[in-house]
Amino acid sequence: MRLRVVLYIVGVINIFVALAMLAPLLVAVVYNDGDAQAFVKSCVVSGALGAALFVAFRGGPVEVGHREGFVIVALSWISTVLVSSLPFVFSGVFPSFVDSLFETTSGITTTGASVVSHIEGLPHGILFWRSMTHWLGGIGIVVLSLAVLPLLGIGGMQLYKSEASVVSAEKFAPRVKEMARIIVIVYLVLSFALLVFLVMAGMGIFDAFIHTFGTIATGGYSDKNISVEYFNNPHIEAVIIVFMVVGATNFSLHYRFFHEGYRVYTRDDEFRFYVTVMAVATLVVTFDIAGARFEGFFTALRHGLFQVVSIMTTTGYSTDDFGSWPFLSQMVLFSLMFFGGSAGSTTGAIKCIRLVLLVKIGYREIYRLIHPHAVAPVKLGGKVIPPEVVSAVMGFTFLYITVFMVTSLLLTALGLDILTAISSSAATLGNIGPGLAAAGPASNYAAVPEPGKWLLIFNMLLGRLELYTLLVLLAPAFWRG
Repeated sequence: MRLRVVLYIVGVINIFVALAMLAPLLVAVVYNDGDAQAFVKSCVVSGALGAALFVAFRGGPVEVGHREGFVIVALSWISTVLVSSLPFVFSGVFPSFVDSLFETTSGITTTGASVVSHIEGLPHGILFWRSMTHWLGGIGIVVLSLAVLPLLGIGGMQLYKSEASVVSAEKFAPRVKEMARIIVIVYLVLSFALLVFLVMAGMGIFDAFIHTFGTIATGGYSDKNISVEYFNNPHIEAVIIVFMVVGATNFSLHYRFFHEGYRVYTRDDEFRFYVTVMAVATLVVTFDIAGARFEGFFTALRHGLFQVVSIMTTTGYSTDDFGSWPFLSQMVLFSLMFFGGSAGSTTGAIKCIRLVLLVKIGYREIYRLIHPHAVAPVKLGGKVIPPEVVSAVMGFTFLYITVFMVTSLLLTALGLDILTAISSSAATLGNIGPGLAAAGPASNYAAVPEPGKWLLIFNMLLGRLELYTLLVLLAPAFWRG
């Protein structure tokens, strides 16, 4: 393990975060809410730390190794969370450090869970940075930095593989620098388009920036206490729905769309599964809440569709308190917390590609019982899935359910009721945000005991890094090799 390489790259990423803080600093100066000084201090601390690591550990060109990739990604995310929390700490908007860290972790991991009771009372610069952390975390600090690292002589394919999941680390360009460039361009184009459409739909420019960050990154932070419900505007909701779906779709499909047309979506097994589940869930929820919660089928469809898309894409915006909806609708939404969107997107949770493979694996086992001597490989898109990928998918799903159950048990041990505990566990591990009961959209996580907040912080990082990147560091064999 070359510690020099690890610390050098972490330093580069800290410098990047310091530069990113200049945007909310400008907002703070323009609105003059008294939070500009907090951003100045944060920029100086983050920049100085990054520069110190950069200068102290700079060396010749290197290729990042397999183990170093995991350590760099894990430390980069942890370091990013810590330095990104500095504006909250220096501004004093939160009563404790753990609250600042919780809010920042939720932002960077695109979770959207909050401990803020009165969001509209926060300074504009803080609100801007709070949501901008979604945007930075959505594309992935590491993936974004891959566009820069090759210029510094750092080979980054292992970083990409470590940050991405096994099923989404697809090479759609010959070099990692080119892959990073494509991802960044697609992300920027979609973000700009969303910003324009939100303004055209009637949203103010500041609100549009906030909801662009939260939508394209499928994060869910809003600058309104009651989220998107505040606007009560079907046009705004329609724009957000479309871009939540886009943000939760594999970005390689968006890139291929420009070369191959719309059929890249209709031919993709995962995308078809993703849209089908979303459509079926929308119909079930709509018929359940029509009459029981809303008068008129189309009003129910408007809210049902928005909430299904918001939860399945792990965004977490709301147009109504779905914690007050009928139990069937709540159960459907809770189930969708485990689905997520596509691999290779900004979404969290298990992801549809793994669920598609699990269905195919289950069918194969039934087929083998009927035809015990048959050779029945698992296929996806006409291609045979390697056994190691099948094993990784099954292992990931087992670990995911195990972490969910353990976290739920620990939260109940801390005094949370069962519904709050299990929904908080699912919502943070899946990077969704609001849960049910005391963690529902009409409430927040402020009442969770401090040990529970630390547990949920770990949950959010685990979910964003798809479990293995952090858990592998806890294995003794990782450090012995």
